[in-house]
Amino acid sequence: MISSNIGGAAAYAAIQGGLGGGAPPKAGQDSFSGALESAMTSLTEVGRQADAKSVEAMSGSASLTDVVMAVSKAEMALQTTVAVRDKVVSAYQDIMRMAV
Repeated sequence: MISSNIGGAAAYAAIQGGLGGGAPPKAGQDSFSGALESAMTSLTEVGRQADAKSVEAMSGSASLTDVVMAVSKAEMALQTTVAVRDKVVSAYQDIMRMAV
């Protein structure tokens, strides 16, 4: 979860730094799309780590505590992603309802 917070803080800082003007950033270079891509890559990696720990536990080479921690971390990352997605959709709907 700490790495998720650090990643979120880095994405926020990158987006805030990009609002200063100048040439628009290219995709993947301190841009909003780059931040989203990085977050999705991180989410995927956390899920893979949880799957790997589960497989290790089935083979007897990982402790139950490690499995529970990895699965909990993956679940928290997924819940955070869903919450952010819901906020983005809600903001989009609010914008679309605005009178021009």
